[in-house]
Amino acid sequence: MSERIASKADIKDPSLAPEGMRRIEWASREMPVLRLIGERFSKEKPLKGVRLSGCLHITTETANLALTLKEGGAELALCASNPLSTQDDVAAALVAEHGIPVYAIKGEDNETYYKHIIAAIEHNPRITLDDGADLVSTIHKERSDLASNILGGTEETTTGLVRLRSMARAGKLKYPIIAVNEAESKQFFDNRYGTGQSTIDGITRATNILWAGKKVVVCGYGWCGRGVAMRARGLGAHIIVTEVEPIRALEAVMDGYSVMPVDEAAKMGDIFITVTGGINAIDKAHFASMKDGAILANSGHFNVEINIPALEEMAKAKRRLRPFVDEYSLPDGRHIFLLGEGRLINLTAAEGHPASVMDMSFANQALCVEYLAKGKRAEPMVYPVPKEIDREVGRLKLFSMGITIDSLTAEQRKYLESWESGT
Repeated sequence: MSERIASKADIKDPSLAPEGMRRIEWASREMPVLRLIGERFSKEKPLKGVRLSGCLHITTETANLALTLKEGGAELALCASNPLSTQDDVAAALVAEHGIPVYAIKGEDNETYYKHIIAAIEHNPRITLDDGADLVSTIHKERSDLASNILGGTEETTTGLVRLRSMARAGKLKYPIIAVNEAESKQFFDNRYGTGQSTIDGITRATNILWAGKKVVVCGYGWCGRGVAMRARGLGAHIIVTEVEPIRALEAVMDGYSVMPVDEAAKMGDIFITVTGGINAIDKAHFASMKDGAILANSGHFNVEINIPALEEMAKAKRRLRPFVDEYSLPDGRHIFLLGEGRLINLTAAEGHPASVMDMSFANQALCVEYLAKGKRAEPMVYPVPKEIDREVGRLKLFSMGITIDSLTAEQRKYLESWESGT
């Protein structure tokens, strides 16, 4: 690795690059939509000279997004969006083999995490890519002078959009953001099938538990909660859902799950999984009534869905039993097990979403970046993904699978667009 590249990165070990390259290549086999976009980008160069800063999970799938954007001519820098989600071999490959500045080390402390975000911001981006809004919020807090030069950004996750919409309502958001998380081709597949499978995978790798017969409490029944519940039931678990939204709770009932408040579920559950996007979904009072041996895991973006400080305060002792499993011993003799320090269990203890679902999510990212680069700067608000981009991602995915669908005839289109015809 050259001195020039080394000075523009902070990674664990450059010698891990060959392993990272092999794994990036393996993931690319399951990402045909991104590959098709990359082929077009390499010819058209729609991002030529556009500086991008991305605060994303540094994984094999993200690497393929980064390489697609580079094919389009972009100059990008990356940092991690979670201290425990970085795959160090992937970071090494991006730096050593592709010359992309990466600032990410798995297990970095909070100070280093934000130092890395600042390093990515110093790239002086025209467009930002975020997963959790830490990059955008840091720009607004630390380098607001750069905001006027930013065309726009994209946001990948629910938690980030909650923060960004709060900023917009308060009149604090300084540049437009596209809500990639809410694209149908992302939300329906990434959040449901990706989070569902990868969350179960992370918990299984961390614990080696048998799911069959377990009472699994899923806190939150958005698209991620639906996916987690579906996958856990498929392995023979009994599902209990907790919710604050009546329509989602009703849907969970009609999907065949038990629905009740967390206070009641706490007494019954063997495994608790939070996917709410909020804070303290599992709180001090719930720990007090849990059975001995209860397992807690979070698959929401930040480590605040389980009130870890309260659990620390209640426990008389804590010890690491195995990688990603901390045992909290309570004064009454019960033991509660927290996985992955309460951070995203699917990326902490496993490899995150399967590449085939991230293919659609990152295709949305790539096309939205192109859309921002080609368009005029909009008002600072949170915008939906343009429908034509959403449909194009779906079309490309079907094409890559060898599946064709019908098109409306002129007669059918006229009927749907008219009001005159009736019974």
